[in-house]
Amino acid sequence: MELDGREFRNALGRFTTGVCLITAVNEQGEPLALTANSFSSVSLDPPLVLWSLQNNSEVFDVFAGAGHYAINVLAGNQQELSSRYARKGDHILEPGHFTPGENGGAPLINDALVSFECSLDATHPGGDHLIIVGRVDAMQVRPEGEPLLFYSGAYRALA
Repeated sequence: MELDGREFRNALGRFTTGVCLITAVNEQGEPLALTANSFSSVSLDPPLVLWSLQNNSEVFDVFAGAGHYAINVLAGNQQELSSRYARKGDHILEPGHFTPGENGGAPLINDALVSFECSLDATHPGGDHLIIVGRVDAMQVRPEGEPLLFYSGAYRALA
């Protein structure tokens, strides 16, 4: 049986996810952000997480080769950031949106629910994506706030 690509994508959209900004610094020292909802935990010991990068992303080389990066879990009031950094050609972070991380310098999104500062552990080809596994070296957790959710092609909020 061959799956229809659009139907498969719609079916995957029936799984509610959080929304993250993945951040790194390019070779020119510019801070970049990319919106993703493919974040997942892998291991507690050692502390590993993963996310998936689309192979045809215009910033593929930066994120695929980043030795250090951050995964920033967005709060419910950060939909504008998610939408902005999801747009093609709009990945350079504005100075007011982040502070530099202490572990490798990856940008940490201001007011994110949590920011995981990661060092690259492994990459694995995964169809039209690259699966990137990171070792969590540090994290900053905001003790309160609701998450930004994505379900069935739209942003959502907890009831």
